[in-house]
Amino acid sequence: MKANIGLIGLAVMGQNLVLNMNDNGFKVAVYNRTTSTVDEFLDGPAKDTLVVGTHSLEALVGSLASPRIVMLMVKAGEVVDQYIDKLVPLLSDGDIIVDGGNSLFTDTNRRTAALKAININYIGTGVSGGEEGARRGPSIMPGGNKAAWPMVKPIFQAISAHVDGDPCCEWVGDNGAGHYVKMVHNGIEYGDMQLICEAYQLLSEGLGLSADEMHAIFSEWNKGELSSYLIEITAAILAYKDEDGLPLVDKILDTAGQKGTGKWTGINALDLGIPLTLIGESVFARCLSAQKSERVMAAQVLPKRTKNFSGDKKAMIEAVRDALYAAKIISYAQGFRLMREASKEYNLSLNYGEIALMWRGGCIIRSQFLNDIKQAYTGNPELENLLLADFFVDAIKQADAGWRKAVVLGIELGIPTPAFSSALAYYDGYRTERLPANLLQAQRDYFGAHTYERIDKPRGEFFHTDWTGRGGKTASSTYTV
Repeated sequence: MKANIGLIGLAVMGQNLVLNMNDNGFKVAVYNRTTSTVDEFLDGPAKDTLVVGTHSLEALVGSLASPRIVMLMVKAGEVVDQYIDKLVPLLSDGDIIVDGGNSLFTDTNRRTAALKAININYIGTGVSGGEEGARRGPSIMPGGNKAAWPMVKPIFQAISAHVDGDPCCEWVGDNGAGHYVKMVHNGIEYGDMQLICEAYQLLSEGLGLSADEMHAIFSEWNKGELSSYLIEITAAILAYKDEDGLPLVDKILDTAGQKGTGKWTGINALDLGIPLTLIGESVFARCLSAQKSERVMAAQVLPKRTKNFSGDKKAMIEAVRDALYAAKIISYAQGFRLMREASKEYNLSLNYGEIALMWRGGCIIRSQFLNDIKQAYTGNPELENLLLADFFVDAIKQADAGWRKAVVLGIELGIPTPAFSSALAYYDGYRTERLPANLLQAQRDYFGAHTYERIDKPRGEFFHTDWTGRGGKTASSTYTV
């Protein structure tokens, strides 16, 4: 009996996906560039399974049932293209290549089109959930050539996480839609993590709480509207003790790494002219954390904060909770607004309610909160911004006062809250009918003759003023990003 699917790349994610497929009754053939890894896998985690090991791409392809499905779990970028080039001569019309890595969606667009031209089906799929998710059920976001979906659907939906009986996997859209949605997922993940870290710092440095006290707080928060995987693991991390019995988290160096998907999300938001301020600040916060030696030097030179918190700690803990919840709403509102714009710009035809459903289980940002997003889009599939949905209007209203108190606490004590603060600034800007951009446009017209519109004239009619009496009537061309 030939294998149902082949997988290339036996790092931890690849191995766990293979074991997941095996558990769900699928026969998997595997290949790794370092062939000894294949043998070690078969002698170890995959021992006594139906997994088939191969030592060449030819053997891998030859072991597959038709239409042949080959899944790549390799480093994004050139490595994916290299494997595609090697696989194409070995495949036949209608065969399928799946890229399960974090590829840039524009690369997936290019690959889908190029392979379609030679009758090879291509799927770029986001896979979220980390090692545990891959093993027990991730969130899977496939897009690309839809002709391939019926063949991979039984496998992907079987191995994905399930919530209320529904698989956290559905077809996202053509070309790079799957990888685009995964990119935004990762951007929101950056935001969620930064928000939690800011809450942690306000509680620890601002209120002087111990790791054990914060463990209890995050555990309690995980029982309510903040319930999520990231809140859950934060509570577990805060409770974890090193060999000496002290909290391990306090001994971890404060420099954060990143793989680029948050940065890609921010860059794309700039390309589309969508304010993605919270995720952008989350990326920059990681960049600032990486400047550890420079920060240590600056801490010796620049004035230290001298003020300490005095007041009702219990009330301030609740204010921090409100800030975390309200800013989380902003993060998702910005992320879904970006997807809405991308759907129009790139013809992705995204279903936002279905995306929320796919993210309810398996993935890193899985949370109770996503049910509320699904309901918002069920009520209004054309919803411009989540902030306009009744549920989130009420949620922000209730959290507003506490959110502001938490941000003020950070300001007063000199504790940075870039994500909390930028989220609040976005919210206040979004609900402001008249922003000071009238002055900005006057400035642009003054120094560059960039023109402006008037409130007493129809939209789309542009004007230029000779502000100095020496500039003349000629205006620059008008454009928007």
